[in-house]
Amino acid sequence: MSEYYDAELEEIKRRKLLELQRKLLEEQERQRAAQEAEARREALLRSILTPQARERLANVKLVRPELARYVEDQIIALVQAGRLSPPVGEDVVKQLLEYLYEQTRRETRIRIKRK
Repeated sequence: MSEYYDAELEEIKRRKLLELQRKLLEEQERQRAAQEAEARREALLRSILTPQARERLANVKLVRPELARYVEDQIIALVQAGRLSPPVGEDVVKQLLEYLYEQTRRETRIRIKRK
């Protein structure tokens, strides 16, 4: 009985180890693919944007990374659709940022109700 139990336990351990190794390899592959995609994206942005526009987006990225990512995605989409031609300057980036600010800005109202 003890030999059977030990063999079964070893088999379970071996399967668990193989499963963990497989998951680790999958995670490493996902990370590598994500890094490659990000490198391609950065190279594309470098070819599309002027240095001043890249600097402007880098400054925005420090404060609001999700907004900078969204603007970069919009610029890439506009260039790929042919609605914008490279090189994209700082003025276009400013216009996009202003437009997004106007769309997402919340107006604060303070009401004082007196009795």
